[in-house]
Amino acid sequence: MRLARRLPHAVSIAAMLTGSAWAQESHLPEVEVRGPRDATIGSADSASEGAAEREVFQARPKLRPGDIIEAVPGVVATQHSGDGKANQYFLRGFNLDHGTDFSMKVDGMPVNMPTHGHGQGYADLNFLIPELVSGVSYRKGPYFADNSDFALAGSATIDYLSALDAPFAEVTFGSNDYRRLLAAGSRTVQDQTWLGAVELVGNDGPWDVPENLRKANALLRYSQGSPTRGFSITGMAYKSRWNATDQVPERLIASGELPRFGSLNATDGGESQRYSLSGKWFDRGQSGQTQVNVYAMAYRFDLFSDFTYFLNNPVNGDQFEQTDRRNVFGAEASHQMPNKLGALDGVLSFGAQWRGDRIGEVGLYDTEARQRLSTVRNDRVAQDLLSLYAQQALQFSERWRGYVGLRGDMLRYDVQGREPVHGPLNSGSGHDSQASPKAGLIFTLTPQHEFYLNAGTGFHSNDVRGATITLDPQTGLPADRVPALAKGNGSELGWRFQPNDDVMATVALWQLRLDSELVYVGDAGTTETGRASDRRGIEATLRWKLSNGLRLDVDAAYSRARFRGTPPEGEGNYVDNAVESVLATGITYIQGPWTGSLWLRYLGPRALDTLNTVRSRSNTLLNFGVRYAVNPHLTLGLDVFNLAGKKGNDIEYFYASCTAGEVASGACGAGIEDRHVHPMEPRSTRVSAKWTF
Repeated sequence: MRLARRLPHAVSIAAMLTGSAWAQESHLPEVEVRGPRDATIGSADSASEGAAEREVFQARPKLRPGDIIEAVPGVVATQHSGDGKANQYFLRGFNLDHGTDFSMKVDGMPVNMPTHGHGQGYADLNFLIPELVSGVSYRKGPYFADNSDFALAGSATIDYLSALDAPFAEVTFGSNDYRRLLAAGSRTVQDQTWLGAVELVGNDGPWDVPENLRKANALLRYSQGSPTRGFSITGMAYKSRWNATDQVPERLIASGELPRFGSLNATDGGESQRYSLSGKWFDRGQSGQTQVNVYAMAYRFDLFSDFTYFLNNPVNGDQFEQTDRRNVFGAEASHQMPNKLGALDGVLSFGAQWRGDRIGEVGLYDTEARQRLSTVRNDRVAQDLLSLYAQQALQFSERWRGYVGLRGDMLRYDVQGREPVHGPLNSGSGHDSQASPKAGLIFTLTPQHEFYLNAGTGFHSNDVRGATITLDPQTGLPADRVPALAKGNGSELGWRFQPNDDVMATVALWQLRLDSELVYVGDAGTTETGRASDRRGIEATLRWKLSNGLRLDVDAAYSRARFRGTPPEGEGNYVDNAVESVLATGITYIQGPWTGSLWLRYLGPRALDTLNTVRSRSNTLLNFGVRYAVNPHLTLGLDVFNLAGKKGNDIEYFYASCTAGEVASGACGAGIEDRHVHPMEPRSTRVSAKWTF
């Protein structure tokens, strides 16, 4: 029987068209612990949206906090530097660098950082405490009006619990001097709940230069209310510092001059801090839902990197420092209400969003052993993104439904250069705006089969320093400005098959056209705007509950990424480092005192240059985790990462570099082009003991 026949009419339409979004915000413990419901036939608006099952992503072994984003089908999260740095992300034909074109939110706050010191859209999830995550919901493509900046390839919303079943303390020890302490608990009196957590982490990693990661993390939340009306206030504090082993030339590893886990600069590394205060208020009922989010963040970042060694400066080396000092303020208000257009039932959603970044310093400096030698850029930036959106969903008949939406964004920015030579010439202010239409059509063939057609326009913002630049600060030559907002158009045809509550499969054919590609620049450790591009691909997922305690998950994706138009002399049309094939599959077992998980992830070869003359190697990773509840209080755990002991690489780039020895021998010339690799970690184990009070 269809959902519409089991619920009052107006509420049923709202549940069908916006159900997953309504489910994820409640503050009652029994709702939050379950997390958001996955998209199903009758509630989904596309084949590529959904919500990960909490028990499954919590059971998966996680080498780093950011690995939780791999709960989103088709996403790969790796690392090419120290564990205090944001992950490297791949999705839908993108090397997303550290987050561009993939929007992430944690507890209603955006994670991506525009005009960031290291890269546009930088999304650092290292402040995340995975055990507190109640749900991971996701969407692919620019098809929904409430998705903002960086959501061209997709978006993920990570929600935190408001209450725990019981307070607990957990200690973890592992290979390479890994140690972690997590203590968390909550207390509820009537409709008022306090939740607190503290996390301390240390890790040296397998690197010849110990990582010496030191991380402190804390969260405190107060929530009050009922499923229909309530609010919460959350404070978070995070601080970490680390040494980093960045990617190294493969030629040195092959010749034996450098160990596989060696470093060419022992002083690389960084520090990061993030402090936030946020609030949520909601009111929902049969007449509609209203929600308001507000947040404030203080963010500090210092990163020392060296990717080309002695290519540009044969005397002092090529190490550079990137800094970011900012305060972020934001607010979002939304309302959803059942309505009628003529004889058609529907749901109207509309809202407003504002984000303001006040960047006191975003800088780039030449350094040696973390000591500044000269200033390349030092800017003060203010930028505000104001957005309005509306989306109308309609039920046309028993089988047909759909939606249309429109989003408007206006970006205002001001750049004040403080480097004395080129800074004043690269200063300026301006604004850019864009209207983004969205639409979707859904056809329910049978109660087991549903088809989707989605299309929309979206955007990513560019680093606004590129919108005011006139001179290259390194060469002094004229530089071309870039638009502050870069548009993308996408569409998708999808199918969802759900014969019962135990099996669900989806297939999506998609394409995406970008007006401006962001390309990694190896010798600068950042990104720059590039040519327009086309991407297309196919994705498939399978969720199968084999028995009460056993579940199989399979995610497969293939994509093709090309630049548009005639390539410049000596270049081709392959988008370098664009992911092509991804396969993730796993078995999860939860029965009685046992919880087990075995996950395999395959990242296929990809072009490392625009001519496709150099390709990366494939990467296969197998992780295993098991938990055993000895009694109601004590749970023991074991995680084994890279179970098969593969010698793959987390990241590969192809560019020119030069070592001190190559300079001394006269072999450097204009640089030696080579693969530069950051190996994935070898087999390692972690054991844990959790005491529940």
